[in-house]
This record gives sequence, structure tokens and C-alpha cells, in this order.
Amino acid sequence: MDANSMKTAAVLGSGTMGHGIAQVLAQSGITTRMFDVAQAALDKGLASVRSNLDKGVEKQKLSASDRDAALGRLSITTDFSAAIRGVDVVIEAVPERIELKTKLFGELGRALGPDVLLATNTSSLPITRIGEAAAHPERVVGMHFFNPVHLMKLVEVVKTPASSESAVRAAVELSVRLGKEPIVVQDAPGFASSRLGIAIGLEAMRMFEAGVASAEDIDKAMVLGYGFPMGPLKLTDLVGLDVRLSIAEHLARELGARFEPPAILREKVKKGELGKKSGRGFYTWPA
Repeated sequence: MDANSMKTAAVLGSGTMGHGIAQVLAQSGITTRMFDVAQAALDKGLASVRSNLDKGVEKQKLSASDRDAALGRLSITTDFSAAIRGVDVVIEAVPERIELKTKLFGELGRALGPDVLLATNTSSLPITRIGEAAAHPERVVGMHFFNPVHLMKLVEVVKTPASSESAVRAAVELSVRLGKEPIVVQDAPGFASSRLGIAIGLEAMRMFEAGVASAEDIDKAMVLGYGFPMGPLKLTDLVGLDVRLSIAEHLARELGARFEPPAILREKVKKGELGKKSGRGFYTWPA
């Protein structure tokens, strides 16, 4: 596996993470096919990519010709077989459900040869279990990107006990090709970033729940006092309260009560207050 010779990629899922990953792949010169089961989701994801690239041109961070070239390398499809045909790498970014991911990796393993790199963008689910569903689990790794993908520099490359050194090296080199800064971590609950990020986020929620301070002031404490680019409650709104609840529940099962979600998180998710995507979370967001 050689990341620098990769020419074609498939991204499974066109949501917030999926379309962001597809964008940076296309910008790096890789022909990219974005797959989803719903055409409406694909149209929305492609529109978001266009919007991101247009903003880049407006801010003079890329040229109009570079934008057009990236869009020319990106296509969308609801045909799974067509999406993965002849690819060098597949990055999965579907919803955080282990049964869905293992089903997909089983299909990928049957359809693609052992030299195709298979990566999952999961932020907390066990990659070892996902990889076991695929033929040749040695070519399965985690590539955990961060939102917004086209701006955030970090990629966690997650290594399972079965992952080959060539697969890990290819994922690291691909991350660099995409303009990212990779770190390599073992397949442990929450990896590095989710485990630390959730711990801080849950404590911020408990403080808000107890009336220690407003959401704005809790966030300001971390931004101005510790140099965080964004406070933990605003970040939770951006990621999605439902996503953070799912990760916290998983970590609580794996690591114990210190990751038990606070009542306010469960209540907000139950009421549909999921953060920016629903218009309300710990903050109110404009439509």
C-alpha cells in the first residue's frame, strides 16, 4: 500500500464527516466517489462541499481553478458497487452503529482485494471488531477525522492488533497527503481524543447543570484560560449532543461510571435539542 500512488477513493456516508472527508480527498488530487443510500443526503453533502470551496476562494485560500478541479474529481452515487469499484482506499463515515459498520466491512471484504486500504472514521467504536468483519483484517485501520474536516488538522490513525504495518503507514502517509497531522494510537476505548474530549465535555455539562456558571462563561474559561480554540459546550453543540451521548454511553460501559452521561445531556437529546443541527443545544443557533 502506497498512499502517494492512490488515485481513486470511496467515502461511505455523505453527512457532516463524510462530505468533509470526500472534499479533502478530492482536493488532494484523488478521484473520489461519495456514496449514500439517499440521493437527498448526497445532494446536501455535495452542496456543502461546494459551499466550503466557494468560501475558500472568497478568502483567497485557494484559486477558482483549484476549486473547479476538486469538484471535477468528486462524484456522488447511491450505487454501492459502483462506488467501490476499482478503488485504492475506502473511508467509512456512516452513523455510529456497530452493526451497520460491521455489515459494511463484511461487504467491503468480499468485494475488494487485500491491497485496498479500509478505514473507519468512528470516534469511539472498537475498530478491532469492525475489522474482524472484513476479509484480510490486517488492512483495516481507523482514520478519525475532526469536524470541520477541511479545517481541522488532526487525524487519529488507530491501529488494531491485526492491522499491518503497511496499512498503518499508508493511513499515516494518506493523512499527510491530505494536509493533516496524524497521530498513531492503539484501539482502546475512546482512543486518545474522544476519551479526553468527552471527559472535559461531561464535566462542563455537570457544572452547567449544577448552576456553577453559564454555558458561555464555562466555555470562556477554557478558551481564555487554557487556550482551547472552542469551549467544550459549544463544541458539543457542533458535534451533536446525540453523538456525544452515544460516545459517553459506550465509554461508560467500557471504562466505568466516570463517563456516565449527566441527566441534562439525556434530557436535551430526548427533547430533540441536538445542537447546531437542530437549532438548539447548550446554545441557540440561527437557522
